[in-house]
This record gives sequence, structure tokens and C-alpha cells, in this order.
Amino acid sequence: MKIREVIDHLISYERGVWPQNPTEPLGHDTTRDRILYGEKHIDDECYGIVTTCWATANVIEEAHKRGANLIIAHEALFWNHGDKQKWLKDSDNKTFLAKIKLLDKYKIVVRRDHDHLHSGIPKPGEPSEWVDGIFYGFAKELGWEKYLHPNLGIPLFIDLPNPMTAEEIGLHLIYKLNLNGCRIEGNPKTRCKKLMIPQHNLGEAKKCIEEIDKTDIDCLLTMEMIDFTLAEYIRDSSMVGLNKCIVQVGHFNTEEAGMKYMVHWLPNAIETQKIPISFVQSGDMYHYIAEN
Repeated sequence: MKIREVIDHLISYERGVWPQNPTEPLGHDTTRDRILYGEKHIDDECYGIVTTCWATANVIEEAHKRGANLIIAHEALFWNHGDKQKWLKDSDNKTFLAKIKLLDKYKIVVRRDHDHLHSGIPKPGEPSEWVDGIFYGFAKELGWEKYLHPNLGIPLFIDLPNPMTAEEIGLHLIYKLNLNGCRIEGNPKTRCKKLMIPQHNLGEAKKCIEEIDKTDIDCLLTMEMIDFTLAEYIRDSSMVGLNKCIVQVGHFNTEEAGMKYMVHWLPNAIETQKIPISFVQSGDMYHYIAEN
């Protein structure tokens, strides 16, 4: 099967429309979902596939070692929205040149699967229902898929059957996701049953704060930690005796479990078991040091 055919099968398998606007298909390519590099090789035979969150230089090397010539990544390849390359070429950016040299050397195609993957994949055992391919994979890796609310899109909600402290949740994430550490805002002993994965926390947080105030959310699993607005609110909430905390491991670290889960359903999507498929972890972006 050619790389082009693999990609076509994948797109056909995913829902391909945003839940809030089901009348407008995402189409073959979006601003994000497209071939980021290696267009000239899409008619090559696909010898192997690697899934990952971010196609780092190390992931590219590992893909080659595994005999893969297609990388399906969730995030951008060249550090900007839309993966624009002209500005990097014009400035002879050294890191850019080194990275494309690797891709050219190994004849690897990198395809980004972001919008389509979030739009939905068939739910295991219930193919008529859709689940967010990233966050279902995240919940599955943690053993929480039964507790994940069935709505598509974020915010997402997880109702734990038994309370866990923020510290226990953090340790669970570290162990299950193979991470170096996590950050906690609020009291680490906060007992949590109602978890929420909010929208990107990039500063403005009025809507999120209003929702938290009107619900019994105990713990936010944020992908980003910004020191003002939402984090300030959670800290004050904890200080005045409300049961609120944030457990944060990073954006890529949160979503990468979804790309690991992709390995399980991708053979069905591309309708063949003959192409080797494996997951390569981008690796924890953070190292933590703390005073003893």
C-alpha cells in the first residue's frame, strides 16, 4: 500500500467534522492536518508507520531504525501554526536545515493528524458512536475510559468512582504516561472525584472560572499552566477552603497517550495488518529539580 493510500484510509475512518458544525466536513487537508514534509514520497510504498505526538529529531531517527517511512504526528513539525517553512528557509535556520536533512536522508513522510483525530473515531465496541481519539486514548491509558463523559470536544469531564488526592493523581499520571514529574496548584492533599480537562489555558479564563464556580469540579487536568487568571483563581479557592486544585503535566505529555492508543485501531482504519505500526514517545519535555 502506498503512503497516499494509507492517509486516504485514515481520513475516511475518522469522523472528519467538528461536533459543533457537523454540516461542514474538514476535508482532506486543513490548516493543521496535512503532509508537513515529504510530499514527493507519498507515492512510495509504506514500509512502516510510527505514531507520535511530536515528530522530534529523535523520533525521526527512531522511525528510521524501525523501518518506518511514515510518521503520523499530532502536533506541528516546525514550531509554528500551519507549519510555515519560508521564514525558516529565508533565515537559513540551522535547526530547520538539520531536521529536513534527516527527513530527506530517510525519505520519511510526516502527516499531521490533529483536527480529524479530535473530531472523532469510532468508539470501541460501539462503532455507531464517536469519541475524541486523543482524550479517549488518554483516559484509556489511565484506566479511566469508563469514567469519561461521552461528549466530544473539550472541556471533557471524568468522574472517578473513588476519590484520589491531587498528589495521587499526579503520581498516577507520572507512572502511566512515563513522565519525569508533574506540577500541582493548590493543596496536594485535595481529594478529587470530579475532574475536568479544560480548553487551552493561555491566559483568558473567565468562562472556565464561571463553569468551575457553578459546578463541583475538584481538579483541573490542564495542558498548560499559566501563572495568572486560572491558576490564581484555583490557588485562592484552595486557600478559602474550597476543594479545588490543578494537576498539570504539559500539553504534549497529556495528549501523547492518544497517539499511543492509535496503534490499536490504525490497522482497522487502513484495512491491513501487513504494515508494521508502532508508537514512539516524544518524551517528557520537562526535567524537574527540587530542593531536598
